[in-house]
Amino acid sequence: MNNWKDWRRHQRAELMVARECIGEADHRRWSDAITGMLEQGFPALRTSTVGFCWPHRGEYDPRPLMDFLQTHGATLALPEVVNKHEPLRFRKWWRGAPMKIGAYDIPVPDNTDLVTVDALIIPMIGFDKLGFRLGYGSGYFDRTLAAMNPRPLAVGVAFEILRLENLHPHTHDIPMDFVVTEAGIYHVTRTGLKPVSAGQCADILTTRAGKIRETYG
Repeated sequence: MNNWKDWRRHQRAELMVARECIGEADHRRWSDAITGMLEQGFPALRTSTVGFCWPHRGEYDPRPLMDFLQTHGATLALPEVVNKHEPLRFRKWWRGAPMKIGAYDIPVPDNTDLVTVDALIIPMIGFDKLGFRLGYGSGYFDRTLAAMNPRPLAVGVAFEILRLENLHPHTHDIPMDFVVTEAGIYHVTRTGLKPVSAGQCADILTTRAGKIRETYG
């Protein structure tokens, strides 16, 4: 696609307006549905180190999910921008953790311990039928996922109204492993998004974890 950066910039602006126009009742109902599916379909998160993002400009609010995960034993972390062209690093977070204002005026933990995440709950401005994510355009999550080995589980979260047909991905774009919206859980396969039940999702993750143990010990 010619002028793909301009095309994405235009899509990003339109989708952010649409997201910010969601009524409070719908936003709460859709967010609760996403939280419920993440709780039911991703039980392994309860014993993992989970990175998430502080909600920004009408995004799904993951903090109720994080409270649930922490009560079940998870370690939680928020991303920190180190340098514009470097991967993100993650600092431990808990309710009451010291915070400061970071890049883009988004709160980040204030010098808490650095941790390595097993899974990421990643907000998406938009997403397409192949599981590619439209973000804010800085490429932080793509660089982060590309740099980590083993790669953490990447779960993209968004509302269904932000779905696009095709984001025309480039070689640096990395698809999500799963996409979760208020409508359901989608496993990202080679042929695109495949709807799965919470039970099927948990089974897929169990198989994935076994393969990682075989490879990395």
